[in-house]
Amino acid sequence: MDLSYTPEQQTFRAEVRHWLEAHVPAHPLEHFDATRAGFEAHRQWEATLKSGDWGMVTWPKEYGGRGLDLIQWLIFEEEYYRAGAPGRVNQNGVFLLGPTLMEFGTHEQKQRFLPPMASGEEIWAQAWSEPQAGSDLAGVRATAMRDGDDYVLNGHKIWSSRAVFADWAFGLFREPGSERHKGMSLIFFKLDQPGVTRNPIRKINGHVGFAEIFLEDVRVPAFNRLGDEGQGWHICMATAGFERGLMLRSPARYQVAAAALADLWQARKDTADPVLEADVVRAFMNAEAYALNIYQTASRLIAGAKIGPEASTNKIFWSEMDIHLHQTALAILGTEAELLPPAGQHDWLDDYIFALAGPIYAGSNEIQRNIIAERMLGLPR
Repeated sequence: MDLSYTPEQQTFRAEVRHWLEAHVPAHPLEHFDATRAGFEAHRQWEATLKSGDWGMVTWPKEYGGRGLDLIQWLIFEEEYYRAGAPGRVNQNGVFLLGPTLMEFGTHEQKQRFLPPMASGEEIWAQAWSEPQAGSDLAGVRATAMRDGDDYVLNGHKIWSSRAVFADWAFGLFREPGSERHKGMSLIFFKLDQPGVTRNPIRKINGHVGFAEIFLEDVRVPAFNRLGDEGQGWHICMATAGFERGLMLRSPARYQVAAAALADLWQARKDTADPVLEADVVRAFMNAEAYALNIYQTASRLIAGAKIGPEASTNKIFWSEMDIHLHQTALAILGTEAELLPPAGQHDWLDDYIFALAGPIYAGSNEIQRNIIAERMLGLPR
């Protein structure tokens, strides 16, 4: 990708690269979903990032960041993935809740929650989906009843990312009897407090990447409500915009994967089906196109724009691009794709299995197509 960077941006890139070269672990960490030990190793990595003020570079310094812009964040992400740094165990916090807190939180809430989020001291889970309301977020049934200076939470959440080992969760709750899209609030709760039960949900690879959460008369202070009472739907849509349109999947993730795919093709092209070369080229072009689009989005946001329903087009693109890229890799490998790779080598099969979830999480692609049809194209419901 040929972009013109300013001298300041180039200096920043060199600083990031130098720091990562000195601090990225020499050997990959155990996956944070695999065991408590792996999770805690990633928590320590978050603390290491914070020691260099890299927890989330766009946040103001007083909240644990560097006060930089989104273009510099993209540069950081490019160097982060290039260096093979560990996955971010607190991505639900720093990439989803963090930007939402910056927009809707009070100064006191930002002071309380952002610094320990940036340092990994407090790891966050997302508690939105429910058994009766998956992609239909407006259909949540979990309730928040006001009782003086507290809320009393009751309900059942499922597919809560990171919730097995995390410290906090942010969830959507409704006032009992309220209508769809109304009477809902975004509320934070600790996952180890009385009344909270979390059961691990194992993924196909055996890791406990999710949990179902039962809440029974869980009492939390009203301070833990983000925004005004009843503003939860509006706030969650802003969070979903960050998730689908910008921060959950940075371009560097796919650029690094596309480069690895190109290397795989070069190593295997003498024995692989020659028609797959076009798929390798397509995967590389898609990754570059996605990066350019995100740079454009970041530039618009810096200029004062807001993320709108176009985030849904972005989410469909990166989720389907991810599947195609990994399908191509498996086709190149043939039957060898079913074998466990040697230590340190790319596990294309495991990444492919994860990619299959992309069209489901962050709002299913079917729902995203409805959003595009109704809110962008003006088609009837």
